Amino acid sequence: MAQKSSLNNRPLEIRWHGRGGQGAITAAKIIAQAAYVKGYQGVTAAPSFGAERRGAPVSASTRISHEPVLVVSQVENPDIVVVLDHTLLKYPDVTQGLGKNGWLVVNSPLPPKELGIKGEFNIATADATKVCQDLGLIVAGLVIVNTAILGAVIKATRIVDLPTLEKVMRERFSNSTVDINLAAINKTHEITKLAK
Repeated sequence: MAQKSSLNNRPLEIRWHGRGGQGAITAAKIIAQAAYVKGYQGVTAAPSFGAERRGAPVSASTRISHEPVLVVSQVENPDIVVVLDHTLLKYPDVTQGLGKNGWLVVNSPLPPKELGIKGEFNIATADATKVCQDLGLIVAGLVIVNTAILGAVIKATRIVDLPTLEKVMRERFSNSTVDINLAAINKTHEITKLAK
């Protein structure tokens, strides 16, 4: 497991950035559940509440550990930052605290080196929006990219594997929606570009 050595005596911390209605909070919960199924003993997922409305910036946090997690505050020094809408990169707080050798995973059509983001962290990009548009994952006119971006997160970080994530997805989603969401995850995983 790629992240095991980085966990040491503290949880692996993930901060999610999206817009209201994109499903960042749900994605944070799904990856936590998949990590638990994979054998991690401590997992938490928490939203950051503010004046939330559809389209407004939102964030969430996930912590994953081999030991029970007792901290539920927002993540300040993430190992991984996941950005569901690349336009949020204009806000400096999105990458704030992301450390050396961490991962920035972005829903973007651009290759990692063309994002123009400076830092000592690794970058992964995938056009999850296009994947979801092609598959018809659109609700009330909004492209829902939260499950698709999980494919990029897994390819970059290897926190969990695709079979574990599929098991969790089959538990969380109805039969009528699980296959399209799994297709979005697999396609995004396939097209993710990594830059270390």
